[in-house]
Amino acid sequence: MSKDNLGKKNSIVLIALIVALGGFLMGFDASVISGVNKFIELEFALTKLELGWAVASLTLTATLAMMVAGPVSDRIGRKKVLTYAAILYTISALGSAVAPSFLLLVIARMIGGIGVGASLIIAPMYIAEIAPPNRRGQLVSFNQLNIVIGISAAFFSNYFILQLGESDAAWAQSLKFAEYNWRWMLGLEAVPAIIYFFALFIVPRSPRWLAMKGQYDEALRIMKQNSSAEEAEKVLASVKENLGEEKPEKVPLSALFKPALRLVLTIGLVIGILQQITGINSVFFYAPMIFEQSGIGTDASFVQAILVGIVNLVFTLVAIALIDRLGRKPLLIFGVAGIIVSMFLLSYAFSEATYTLTEASVQTLPEKLDKSTLTPLIDQTYTDDVSYKTALRETLGEDTAKSFESELITAAVSMNSWLVLSCILGFVAAFAISVGPVMWVLFSELFPLWIRGLAISFVGLVNSAVSFLVQLIFPWELDTLGSATTFLIYGVFAALGLIFIIMKVPETKGKTLEELEKRLVK
Repeated sequence: MSKDNLGKKNSIVLIALIVALGGFLMGFDASVISGVNKFIELEFALTKLELGWAVASLTLTATLAMMVAGPVSDRIGRKKVLTYAAILYTISALGSAVAPSFLLLVIARMIGGIGVGASLIIAPMYIAEIAPPNRRGQLVSFNQLNIVIGISAAFFSNYFILQLGESDAAWAQSLKFAEYNWRWMLGLEAVPAIIYFFALFIVPRSPRWLAMKGQYDEALRIMKQNSSAEEAEKVLASVKENLGEEKPEKVPLSALFKPALRLVLTIGLVIGILQQITGINSVFFYAPMIFEQSGIGTDASFVQAILVGIVNLVFTLVAIALIDRLGRKPLLIFGVAGIIVSMFLLSYAFSEATYTLTEASVQTLPEKLDKSTLTPLIDQTYTDDVSYKTALRETLGEDTAKSFESELITAAVSMNSWLVLSCILGFVAAFAISVGPVMWVLFSELFPLWIRGLAISFVGLVNSAVSFLVQLIFPWELDTLGSATTFLIYGVFAALGLIFIIMKVPETKGKTLEELEKRLVK
């Protein structure tokens, strides 16, 4: 490879990495709340649905932002929308950190949700429009990789801040990490958000967007920076041909439902729903809570949440290495099958759990808890988590039961916590190698250029709406249906999705966006 070609190849990688930093912020912003939940639940005296709202409020505005981000980017450009998203991330991080009330915390997170929705849609779209066909899957997957790194960074930073809160160091105590732990967790995001804002200055505008706006000379100039002059001219000619003179400047929503787009829209919607309805954000946003249900305690639950982030990162890298070799469909089939197995085993593990407080186990509980109030529960065995938690609330009262829930579960539960950990990690690995990165690659490939912004916004909106509902009701599901039933439901949805993938999803690797349009849009 010549130095010129190597330089162009490295230039595309650098641009993709910078643009994908929006994914890092999305992952961090979304998952940092997993470490915050326990503290804000007590500080603001939240109900389970209010706790779900604190988590899901970000996704609500992300859902709304997704619907407009694509059309807005069609109008003002992909790069400009990403720049505005970086500003919103910064405002959200600082606002969440200083929020004096639950209402203002939710408002700050909703502001961040607008940035999440915009960057989640526009970053993969931009990368797909600048990437060569033979590397498109890999480069678009950078966005998912950065989401995963952001999730892992949030788990690490949450645990690190907890440890600083217990430190005797004068500087740590002066910064009040113990008193303001959850505020530090949320505020830390402002640092990468500011970096993202300035890094976007070296990113060019999307050449395909420029072509769509009739700025062919500028589009060709940018294409030549990333490929040979001959290849750039060939791609631009193909883009012009596919745009056609008849394509309207402003595409109405009704155009999405034309018969020609039925196949790609159906695939996009099903894969978008599948990615969320199998429970991935329940794991990412509530990881410590899930692990606490297995009886390992608060500190250990944060450590195991870090393992979730590491596994997610490792298997996302595996997916990036394989997506342009094996293809999109084989990864989807293998990964979704793994999700099914993991969720069914996880459901089994919780269904086998029993809960019994003994005289000895009661003595291990914190001194702050009046142990005499637990006398009616000693040597009583409960066969599911719902009945045990209900008995705790009836005996201790709602507030006390909530404050000491983790310790009370640890003292009473008898279950295979290693099976729970293995199933969660297996689920995350299966997700990370399949619907995690593959969904965004498919979104960027399925839809023709003239409607791509609107189409990706629409399927992204549905994806985010399902995510919002999953996050909102998860604490309620655990409390009302129990862990076993909740995870069984996720496994059933995954099984239905696998059938659809086998029957309907095409392979898209190695083809230009224009070739895919001719094949899939009749």
